[in-house]
Amino acid sequence: MRLVCYYDSDGVRLGVVLDDLVIPTPLSPDEFFKGGLQALHELRQSMTGFESTTRFADNLSYAPVVPNPGKVLCIGLNYRRHAAETGAQEPPAPLLFSKFNNALAAHEQDIPISPKWEKVDYEAELCVVIGKRARYVSEADALDHVLGYCNANDLSERALQFASSQWLLGKTLDKFLPIGPYLVTADEVNDPQSLPVRGWLNGELRQNSHTSDMIFSVAQCISYASQFFTLEPGDIISTGTPEGVILGMKEKVWMKPGDVYEVEIGPLGRLRNQLVEE
Repeated sequence: MRLVCYYDSDGVRLGVVLDDLVIPTPLSPDEFFKGGLQALHELRQSMTGFESTTRFADNLSYAPVVPNPGKVLCIGLNYRRHAAETGAQEPPAPLLFSKFNNALAAHEQDIPISPKWEKVDYEAELCVVIGKRARYVSEADALDHVLGYCNANDLSERALQFASSQWLLGKTLDKFLPIGPYLVTADEVNDPQSLPVRGWLNGELRQNSHTSDMIFSVAQCISYASQFFTLEPGDIISTGTPEGVILGMKEKVWMKPGDVYEVEIGPLGRLRNQLVEE
């Protein structure tokens, strides 16, 4: 199942995508994501009770596909070739950091950047949405706790990121984590380690990799995080970016207003955002 969140006169709605149509659901986004896998089961059971009013997917005003996650976790240096291109050592365990909800943005939403920022970079990433409470979960059971997957762009301002040992300032700037356009449920993804990851800057293919290059698999990341704190339905984990980022290039031409970055991972659709001057 493909799901989408979008704005209408009543606020943010949750819809099911069928071909080029979006069918509104009786659940609010908060009800759905807090309910997780149980809410997904109930949604499937109530398919015949949906409103008859439909929308065309091309005409939506998209919201972040998870509008209000409880936690926004990210994994750093999680692709072998990305670690190599930046000259970094592969970490011995998943490198966890966080963003805040102010960083969320939607498909086709403009990303404001300050003229003071010198080194804005893109990062195409597979984002995991938790569907069931996870605490001390084994790697073998971790994927049973996944609601679904979406595209993400873990935008970074590198000068701010490396200004201290904490990456926070360069990572959680406003709208620096676009996610979407769709949430694709876990049963339609099958194996999250078998997905191509691609990213285009102004139409030029910059990132062309595969989730099989992850140092720590999706299951390992979920299991590892759950050893330290409880993961709740609606939490999201952005699982790291592959090679091809500007940071890893010999000649670095950083992103600027007017640039467009697109992310496409397996069957998750294509996420598109343009940078604009703040």
